[in-house]
Amino acid sequence: MSNPPNPETPTGEGFMASTDGPEPPPVGTVSDDAAGERSLDEGVSRRTFVAKAVAGVASAGAVAACGPATEEGGVGAPAVQTGQRVLWRMASSYPRSLDTIFGASELFAEEVSAMTNGRFQIRVYPAGELVPPLQVMDSVQQGVVQCGHTPSYYYVGKTQVLAFDTAVPFGLMPRQQGAWLFEAGGLELIRRVYADFNIINFPCGNTGAQMGGWFRREVNTAADLRGLKMRIPGLGGQVMDRLGVAVQNISAGEIYPALERGAIDATEWVGPYDDEKLGLHQAADFYYYPGWWEPGPSSSVLVNVDAWNRLSSDYQAAVRVATRAAHDTMLTSYDGRNPAALKRLIAGGTQLRRFSEDIMSASAAASEALMEDNANADPAYREVYDHWLQFRTDSFDWFATAEFAYAENVFGRRRG
Repeated sequence: MSNPPNPETPTGEGFMASTDGPEPPPVGTVSDDAAGERSLDEGVSRRTFVAKAVAGVASAGAVAACGPATEEGGVGAPAVQTGQRVLWRMASSYPRSLDTIFGASELFAEEVSAMTNGRFQIRVYPAGELVPPLQVMDSVQQGVVQCGHTPSYYYVGKTQVLAFDTAVPFGLMPRQQGAWLFEAGGLELIRRVYADFNIINFPCGNTGAQMGGWFRREVNTAADLRGLKMRIPGLGGQVMDRLGVAVQNISAGEIYPALERGAIDATEWVGPYDDEKLGLHQAADFYYYPGWWEPGPSSSVLVNVDAWNRLSSDYQAAVRVATRAAHDTMLTSYDGRNPAALKRLIAGGTQLRRFSEDIMSASAAASEALMEDNANADPAYREVYDHWLQFRTDSFDWFATAEFAYAENVFGRRRG
């Protein structure tokens, strides 16, 4: 694994990107509106800028994401000139119709613009409009776009370890995933992986614990999974493959027609709000839970390192703050919208089913074996996995104390 670029270090000026089609945009610097123009207001320091930018547009957690107010290099480091007009293109893996998950990238772009007085603009393209939804990482790596919004587990074909940036089976719940990334050193480990692809990543959204998906027929035992054709990505798909499922990975816009035609027998996406928007309840009757393969999945903003290095320090700070604000907002949006959506689905005839203990046990055993096999085959995977596993052990011990006792007591109505 390579050492990642330091997201705190200013390394150049902004640049203007062409928007005349999907070809790689020319790279160059742009002059300030007036010679000698400084950061935002004369005499305003980076600390003051970030503090003002965060107020009203980011959560308290986003403030922590800003990092130290002084730049690397300390006293005597050269001043960084800011205020350039910059236009980036962002490719998303998500369709515009999914306003919560796609909306995170729009919120990110809006916050960056607000924090830079409109000088740093990011134009967001929904899945398939600029690049195919499962090729966002490639487009960022190659510089076709400066950034993308995508789940990293789409790209486990490049390296299995990328799954930890999103979710792994029987892994961390949303707050635990955030704690591992932001507090326990997980983000630094993942950035070392992404550095090999000329990318720096920023967590930007979490859906919360996901549902187990839509099935055209009931599955009561692990044996019932054999021969099932299911859309499921990431390591969860690899576990299902070990259980005899014929796994497919298709983008959101392709799921409903595939399920409706019978090209697949089952699919997972996110949860009630998004699944209802995709119309999945119209193509399958049985809605299973929990989504053990995605208990707290994150999406990420991937940024081309060359593009990142050309940003001024203030613009880099805006990216860090805006991704954290969008990250936190996505989860609260899903938590606010899923309950009503679930009620609507049930009222419309959806039949909820809880995965049986037989299926859960078989899935857990296959998951553990898969991750140990991956760790034995790849030292980079082993490094991340061992770090993650120790964190999971400690975090589960803590969550199994006060939180579990409370949840067990108050969540009186159990399903299944």
